[in-house]
Amino acid sequence: MNNKTKTKGFTLIELLVVIAIIGLLSTLAAVSLNFAKARARDGKRLSDMHQMQIALELYYDSFGRFPDSDFAGCGGWDSSGNGTFITPLVANHFLPAHLLDPAINDSCGNYAYYRYGAGTYSCYSSSAAFYVLGVRDMETSGNPYPASPGWSCSGRNWQGEFDYVVGKLE
Repeated sequence: MNNKTKTKGFTLIELLVVIAIIGLLSTLAAVSLNFAKARARDGKRLSDMHQMQIALELYYDSFGRFPDSDFAGCGGWDSSGNGTFITPLVANHFLPAHLLDPAINDSCGNYAYYRYGAGTYSCYSSSAAFYVLGVRDMETSGNPYPASPGWSCSGRNWQGEFDYVVGKLE
């Protein structure tokens, strides 16, 4: 007779394989979750850009021009974080509040605006001012963002400076 008793359980190798598989699956889930969060932040950025464009159009319809901008900070651009262009949009109820980037928490934010005078950079006409509005950093794409309409003049192309950029003549 054999005096060995059978014990039920897992061997060390089986336990290590299961732990390795669980670790791999959790790593893949975390990477997928981080990518989904980045896509959600980019979606918010595109939504904010659309809201700002509508607010700029409403401002133009009311005042016959786009709001002024300020060179004071943020690399010569007016920003949604501390800029002069967004204040009249909020004050006139064209925007519910200042729109801030979902991930960048500095005073410059991620949205940039500037109203250029007529004929600047040889743009289209010597009689029409225009604005440029852009997002500096979209997380899920390179520069440019595939859906970016772009904005350029013969003297300057803003698409190279922003991941997503739009502009409009007055």
